[in-house]
Amino acid sequence: MTIHLKNHQRSKKLNLRRITRALAAALSLLGQEGAELSVLFVGSSKMKHLNEHFRGIPKETDVLSFPMEDAQAFTAYASRPTLHDSSGTPHLLGDIVISIPRTIEQARDYRASFYEELFRLLIHGLLHLLGYDHEESRYQKVKMEKKEKEILHAVARLA
Repeated sequence: MTIHLKNHQRSKKLNLRRITRALAAALSLLGQEGAELSVLFVGSSKMKHLNEHFRGIPKETDVLSFPMEDAQAFTAYASRPTLHDSSGTPHLLGDIVISIPRTIEQARDYRASFYEELFRLLIHGLLHLLGYDHEESRYQKVKMEKKEKEILHAVARLA
């Protein structure tokens, strides 16, 4: 399992070890021990720009997910080398982008700690990389929410 974290924001100091532990636990619980994943933490303006560029929505969002099959454009955009290994191992899931200012705001709104909200967003993004889509149907939304809560509850005890 390989987890790449990049912090491109200044809103909050992040405990990258804690975040790595939480992601490793979530990947294990989801049967993705051999996976490779990248996470980018950004500020408001960068997230707004990414959301507009990739989704056509000119406003900030909390989390974006770029599955590997769609990640080539994002990889080039983020000015970092591609994670794709021609041998096919490890399994490349893709990229997650998290807005730290939105995480702080939502944690306050939901009366949760910063890391509770951050882990929720990371798990939400991770589930999108694994094919879950809450916008597809009511059934898929309920299925994704149930899995998100299950993984979050387990990760909260481990991280």
